[in-house]
Amino acid sequence: MTDLKAQSKQLEFFEIPSPCVGVCESGPRGFCKGCYRSRDERLYWLKVDDATKRKIISACVRRKNAFMAKLRKAQAQKGEEAAQQFSLFDEPPESR
Repeated sequence: MTDLKAQSKQLEFFEIPSPCVGVCESGPRGFCKGCYRSRDERLYWLKVDDATKRKIISACVRRKNAFMAKLRKAQAQKGEEAAQQFSLFDEPPESR
């Protein structure tokens, strides 16, 4: 048996832990700002089976990646805007 198959078998023996990081605050779209689960996903975590928990965790990872990409894009745009601002002591661009 390959290591990957052995690991997937081994994971089935253990309970899947909650992705909660203790932030427990909802963002504007209703997802937790800490673990990126929806309200229902948080509410029913202890009642769903392991396959569903894996799907929830995958969805949380996708949500976090999308949020982080959006945040990086906003920071890059903000950096570009800051670079375009001139100091009071700079010459105006048209007189250069």
